[in-house]
Amino acid sequence: MTQNFNLEQKIALRVGHRIQWEEAQQAHVLLFPEGMIKLNESAAEILKRCDGSKTGAQIIEELSADYPDVDLTQDVLLFLADAQEKSWIDVVRAT
Repeated sequence: MTQNFNLEQKIALRVGHRIQWEEAQQAHVLLFPEGMIKLNESAAEILKRCDGSKTGAQIIEELSADYPDVDLTQDVLLFLADAQEKSWIDVVRAT
């Protein structure tokens, strides 16, 4: 799964997907045309950074700065690969 994920490419939420705080759930959720996914705190922190301006490597760097006592690289890489497989995120194509 991870071997096809390129950390040097910019990542964005897929068109039609968005993250918002859901008061009733007391959690962030990922909304998309087919439904909604309740996100744990880690998933929300990663996906909030998938704004099309950052590469996977930059997202890992930001998270590592926020959580310096933990090596997050492998976990973030696995999550991004899984999110890509589930079509939650897309690679931003250069125009």
